[in-house]
Amino acid sequence: MAEKLKLELVTPYKQVLSEEVDEVTAPGSIGEFGVLPGHTTLLTTLKIGELIYKQGNQSYYVALNWGYVEVEDDTMTVLVETAELADEIDLERAKAALGRAEEALKTIDPGDKRFRTMETALERALIRMQVAGHKS
Repeated sequence: MAEKLKLELVTPYKQVLSEEVDEVTAPGSIGEFGVLPGHTTLLTTLKIGELIYKQGNQSYYVALNWGYVEVEDDTMTVLVETAELADEIDLERAKAALGRAEEALKTIDPGDKRFRTMETALERALIRMQVAGHKS
């Protein structure tokens, strides 16, 4: 069994991470899950949420938008729409996005197709604020 797990985190725009890690916790579509070196092959979907990876005693946090994850041969490949490391998140911008989404949700009927879009924007803003709270 390998001692480390290779974490590859990619968006359509860039490779966000390529690191040797000890452990990863990810926001799966049907619940949070963890991956350690030696994990069995896995292919699943991700929801908006917080990915946490550990290197030694240090934890690192990433805000993710929807995507996929594949684990195979001690490599975890994460393909997501967007990914932001805690240190890269503009907290004021995230707070502004939260405020806009909250205001929009007050005026849009739940039956309107824009309602789900605003709910998603609200969820993304909350996760970004949560992850930004972990800045080193």
